Amino acid sequence: MNVLFASFEAVPFAKTGGLGDVAGSLPAALNALGHDVRVFMPRYRVIPAGLLDGAEFLFSASVNIGGVEKYAGISRLVRGGVTYYFLDNEEHFGGDGVYGYGDAGAEQSVFFCRALLELLPRLDFAPEILHCNDWQTALIPAMLRRQYPERPLKTVLTIHNLQYQGIYGMDRIRYLTGLPDDCFAPGWGSLEFYGAADLLKGGIVYADAVNTVSPTYARETLTPAYGEKLEGVLASRGAAYCGILNGLDCGLYDPRTSRRIPANFSSRRMAGKAACRRALLDEFGLAAEGVPVISVVSRLVDQKGLDLVAGCIENVLRDGAATLVVLGSGDPSYERFFDGLARRFPRRVGAWIGFNAELADRVYAGSDLFLMPSRFEPCGLSQLIAMKFGAVPLVRETGGLSDTVTSYNEVTGRGNGFSFAPYAAADLEFTLRRAISFYTDRPDVWRTLIARCMKKDFSWTASARRYGELYAGLTSAGGPAASSI
Repeated sequence: MNVLFASFEAVPFAKTGGLGDVAGSLPAALNALGHDVRVFMPRYRVIPAGLLDGAEFLFSASVNIGGVEKYAGISRLVRGGVTYYFLDNEEHFGGDGVYGYGDAGAEQSVFFCRALLELLPRLDFAPEILHCNDWQTALIPAMLRRQYPERPLKTVLTIHNLQYQGIYGMDRIRYLTGLPDDCFAPGWGSLEFYGAADLLKGGIVYADAVNTVSPTYARETLTPAYGEKLEGVLASRGAAYCGILNGLDCGLYDPRTSRRIPANFSSRRMAGKAACRRALLDEFGLAAEGVPVISVVSRLVDQKGLDLVAGCIENVLRDGAATLVVLGSGDPSYERFFDGLARRFPRRVGAWIGFNAELADRVYAGSDLFLMPSRFEPCGLSQLIAMKFGAVPLVRETGGLSDTVTSYNEVTGRGNGFSFAPYAAADLEFTLRRAISFYTDRPDVWRTLIARCMKKDFSWTASARRYGELYAGLTSAGGPAASSI
């Protein structure tokens, strides 16, 4: 299959969340299966120097947005066996970050989608499928269907987080896109959303197939608790909506070969894990004699269940039962909480407010227990990375966390981590103390859990095959592939 993967992020060029990891690794995995998947993304000014060395300028053109002609330059770069097309426009992609906010975000999205469709015939590539990702590219299916009906292309929309939908004023989006009035009429079959225009909803309605990034999250989004007011729209897609679990670039997160950790190790040779642990404690000036090192590597936002952590972690620290290392940034209230925690428990808590990819790997490799008690989690990659680096996960049973972590059962001996279901600090504390008891009292069980985590296959191979089946279903007479939810 020839597929053009439209994304605002792709590692290593740009990343603010899981989308960047997916767009940076899934196309390569699909190409390894024989497909030709290429990536179309913005050429941001903030792309690190050197990453675009060797990029070849192809052509420039003018793209009309809301009656205004705007410059669009296209360059091409092959990296890791994947061809990338970069869309250049200083107004929309020349800022200090990746995403625009307010009206700037709307214009950025409309420009990207229009430029892709307008310039597609001039690329040296003829895709059969346009694979869109999140609300920033979700206008492509609607534009294709209503403004380019002569093009026999199929569209897939992947929702990486339903909470982010791209909701703007109706008149603004109508003006920028030029879409016909019926695209904004009230009802499930349009962009209309409580009197506004919802770009993600438009993608859900007009795409030939829609998926999200884990089977459990797909089921959850069909309920009012997780559906973000779009559960009815998603349910209306029937078998055209499914969940496909994200994979992981296991070569990038391999403790046997990584150069970003103090010592290498494997599930059979764990001396390097102990060395990474000692190095992490030294780096933060911490002590952890006989107790586990717990890590949190996360955006510091409500979604990640940090209110639960705040509600119970001091009890555990006061008992001297664990040491905590936190890496992340986000909500200032959580930044202040963890910063203050580190000052109150200087030998028990280390906090780095910000983000550093190399430090993140050192934290994963040096910790014993990884904490991710999310309120909701479409898939989650942090728990997968933690497991590859031998940190046993403790998660809440939701979304992709349920699909990747099975709570240890001392009766059957099965499981690869610890989990709890009710969204309550007391349940998190109970489960945390249970995990700590196995670390301190049952080292044989703990070694087994580490080995299971490290040996579990989180590669993209199986999930890439599912995407291949989804693509094949769209181009066959039978329509979209059967739903897995």
